[in-house]
Parts: sequence; structure tokens; C-alpha cells
Amino acid sequence: MYSQTCGTSFEQCRFRLSLCLSLILFTPANMKKLFVLLAFAGVASAASAVDLAGNTGKVNVSMCIGCHGIPGYKATFPEVYQVPMLGGQSAKYIENALKAYQKGERKHPSMQGIAASLSDKDIAELAAYYSQQK
Repeated sequence: MYSQTCGTSFEQCRFRLSLCLSLILFTPANMKKLFVLLAFAGVASAASAVDLAGNTGKVNVSMCIGCHGIPGYKATFPEVYQVPMLGGQSAKYIENALKAYQKGERKHPSMQGIAASLSDKDIAELAAYYSQQK
């Protein structure tokens, strides 16, 4: 017995409570609100896929965050050095730097490998994205 006073089992109380809640919560007016909320959430998530630069999410900016998104981060390969933050740099500077890594004009094995995998469009989108960050 769940309750000494009314003599009903826990399962009976739980079923009655869920039935009452469903009758209260799932009224036509509440269902309309729920539908609008879900529709808005879908639109908001689609809008978040397009960032400030109009990037459709095709360029993976997360590959940069691991080193360039940590304030004060120091890398130890191939030697210890301060990793610069990308947010707020000019788009042209970022584009030029990535193209210099592609050409081998800038020497860093990890950055040369990453830059080599990027197209000109990828570089432009990354530069536009990070130039608008703080």
C-alpha cells in the first residue's frame, strides 16, 4: 500500500496523476503554444547554422579553437611559443597568413598541414568569421 489513508497503490496514484496532468497540460490552447515553440526552436537552430559572416557551417572553425581559442595558450611543438588569438584579427591578415602557410613561407608543421587542406573559399570564410569575433 502506498498510502495508509486512501488505500491506493503507488502505481494507481502515478497513473491518476499523469492522467490529470495530461488533461491540464495538453489542452488545445497549450498544444498550439507548444507547436509554435517547437517551430520557433527549429527556425532558431537553422539560423544558428549561419554565422555572422554568412558562413553556412561548411568550414569547421572548431579545428582552430583548440589552440587559438584559449587565452594565454602556449604550444610546445615544434618549440614553446605563444599561440595568437584569431578573434578580432583583420580578415586580410588571417587570409594572408593561411596562404603563406600553404606556400611554405611561414614555417609551422601543424599550421602548414591545416592550411594545405583549405580551399581559397574556406580561407575566406574562416578569415571573415574570425575577424568578426572578439
